[in-house]
Amino acid sequence: MTPIGEDVAEMLEYVPASFKVIRHVRPKLACSRCQRIVQQPAPSRPIERGLPGPGLLAHVAVAKFADSLPLYRQAQIYAREGIDLDRSTLADWLGSTARLAQPLVEALGRYVLIAGKLHADDIPVPVLQPGRGTTKTGRLWTYVRDDRPAGSHAPPAVWFRYSPDRKGERPVMHLKDFRGVLQADGYAGFARLYERGDIVEAGCWAHVRRKFFDLNAHGPGSPIAAEALERIGELYGIEKAIRGRPPDERRSIRQARAGPLLESLRAWLLQTLSTVSKKSELATAIRYALVRWEAMTRYRDDGRIEIDNNAAERALRIVALGRKNYLFAGSDDGGDRAAAFYSLIGTAKLNGLDPEAYLHFVLERIAQHPINRIDEFLPWAVANQLSPTQRLAA
Repeated sequence: MTPIGEDVAEMLEYVPASFKVIRHVRPKLACSRCQRIVQQPAPSRPIERGLPGPGLLAHVAVAKFADSLPLYRQAQIYAREGIDLDRSTLADWLGSTARLAQPLVEALGRYVLIAGKLHADDIPVPVLQPGRGTTKTGRLWTYVRDDRPAGSHAPPAVWFRYSPDRKGERPVMHLKDFRGVLQADGYAGFARLYERGDIVEAGCWAHVRRKFFDLNAHGPGSPIAAEALERIGELYGIEKAIRGRPPDERRSIRQARAGPLLESLRAWLLQTLSTVSKKSELATAIRYALVRWEAMTRYRDDGRIEIDNNAAERALRIVALGRKNYLFAGSDDGGDRAAAFYSLIGTAKLNGLDPEAYLHFVLERIAQHPINRIDEFLPWAVANQLSPTQRLAA
């Protein structure tokens, strides 16, 4: 028979994940001359004298905080694979891991706070009140440093903080070392920051647009809301064209193209406000924009600033999804733990890293790493030490 060619067919198959036990055998040696017993030091463990390896800890953390898989469901999955891990055991592991990674989270926070511009937002999270059988409303705050749309090559990062309430003193405490532009919604708690004089407010056109969108989407629709959406859409069209360009160029184009549109929009809003009922939802939407007009138009004259605060809202999406799945945090400590993992996982993803591979790399080494060199474990600092597939993950 003479070969004349071949046909190749491919099939994508799934190989289930597996657990393995790694045994470290350390022989003891005795010296008859010096009467000593010597032995290799025990290998480093992420949790001192703990059972889980760095890969397992990274997998549990990412499954919960990136894939929104509650611990009790993870325990059920592991049981099907013949591994009995109670939910409380997994929770203890995450607590120990968060404490181990806390210096790294603090280093991430320092990096975020030295930026000249931040995006900020918050989201409610139900928190169990031990002994009462009820939940209270805690808060996860996010602070995002991401200047890539303005042509910056500085690595993006997101820093989460947890608080048991939404008092205005919380962002004041979080941002006590920050100086620069803060892009956020109209939450009154941020006002104390702007009163300091070293933090400048930048508004969010996405919030303005959303109010008109809701008016136009529900009911028969509003011609005024539709026109507002069209006018705001023109502003966004300019932003799409200049994304990634340097700040000076963005400022110049915005002043030339967006400036006249903004002035026209303001005049139209003022004229329209005089013709609608003061108690209507339409009037409320218009006043929301006009009251904040200085902050809303600040982006026109500063090329570093974005037109909206969507960077912070994107960072909170995973929290909203997780909240639907695991329903509540077990305690205030659990809220702090969530903030730590959301910070590390979110920043890894912003820098194009597979968060599980990143956490595995860090947890394998951090226990023995000098704390004064903890910045060496920030995501962009270890990117070149991961494989190409681990660096290209979204």
